[in-house]
Amino acid sequence: MSEATTPKEQGPKEHEQAPLDMAPDTPAALSSKPAARGNGLALLALMVAVAGAASGGWGLWQLQALDARGQQQSGQLQEAREQAQSLTRADEQLAARLDRLPNVEELETRRRLLTQLQGDQQLLNQRLETVLGASRQDWRLAEAEHLLRLASLRLSALQDINSATALVQAADEILHEQDDPAAFAAREQLAKSLQALRSTLNPDRAGLFLQLGALREQAAQLNAKAPEFNGEGGVLNELAAPEGAAEQEWWQRGLQTLAEYFRLDFNADGNVRPLLSGQSLTQVRLALSLALEQAQWGVLHGQTAVYQQALKQAREVLDAHFDIDNPNSRALRVRIDELIERPIGVTPPDLSPALNAVQAYIQAKQSARSQHKLDAESAALDAGDVEASLPEDLQ
Repeated sequence: MSEATTPKEQGPKEHEQAPLDMAPDTPAALSSKPAARGNGLALLALMVAVAGAASGGWGLWQLQALDARGQQQSGQLQEAREQAQSLTRADEQLAARLDRLPNVEELETRRRLLTQLQGDQQLLNQRLETVLGASRQDWRLAEAEHLLRLASLRLSALQDINSATALVQAADEILHEQDDPAAFAAREQLAKSLQALRSTLNPDRAGLFLQLGALREQAAQLNAKAPEFNGEGGVLNELAAPEGAAEQEWWQRGLQTLAEYFRLDFNADGNVRPLLSGQSLTQVRLALSLALEQAQWGVLHGQTAVYQQALKQAREVLDAHFDIDNPNSRALRVRIDELIERPIGVTPPDLSPALNAVQAYIQAKQSARSQHKLDAESAALDAGDVEASLPEDLQ
């Protein structure tokens, strides 16, 4: 565009050069010059238009890029403003918190109170551990005392040597767990009680009770034996068949027939008991069973007199209403005679000395703990008085 010239600028130059270069144009030359000049102008106009379009497109692209960059910068600016506002709010909150913080004097006061609170808490924890430990020991000692009371009750009520031995042994283990030399006297009495229990005769009452139960079942199956008469022998048979007679007379044959229905025996010394009826037999069986059951009760409770009296009563019922020749009755009678001699009585040892020793140990330990507590409280009160008497700058 800078090299192009207008027709006005080119006209004079052509007039100036025409006289020098060539002769005056002919008519053909004059007609071709305007056509060449029009093509140059059209080409020049096209180039100007293309250049203007390119310049306009590039300007439009620059405008769009600037617009996008402006929007991006506007977003960043908005985010920066929001961050600045959040920082401002955080600064305000921090300033408010700083305003609420106590001053140096108040902080020092709180620190001193916190130190005192921690000390009191530690002291309280120590006291709590002491109380809990003492309470646990008291519970165990109370359990030992209860076990001894229970052992004494088992001996006096049931004469149960095995249970009493186990209970006294458990009480001794509790005192052993205390690991206290002051419990030596109580453990000594417990050892003596254990030795006395182990040396005491301990009959098998459970086995004896079961044996009496078996006898009760056998007594419920007893039956009365009917008396039997032997047809051979007797006075009538002797008269009907004398010794040395070859044949019997008619009267001898009559006596023989009569001897089958009647029997005369002048030498009979045994008691012939009448046959018991059904109801009477049931009553006798019930009386015998009740006597054996009473003997069982005497075995469980260690009552020797009751046990022996019940077995004697069972033997009397057996002798009075059942035939001794009956094998079942004879076997039951023999077994009753064997059991009546069994010793069931137990002389239990006295557990009172052991119980008194344990109670004395418990009372002594409680008294010592109470005295220690009073001494600690007195020491704490004295320390508080001394601290109160000190100046404030030394506290």
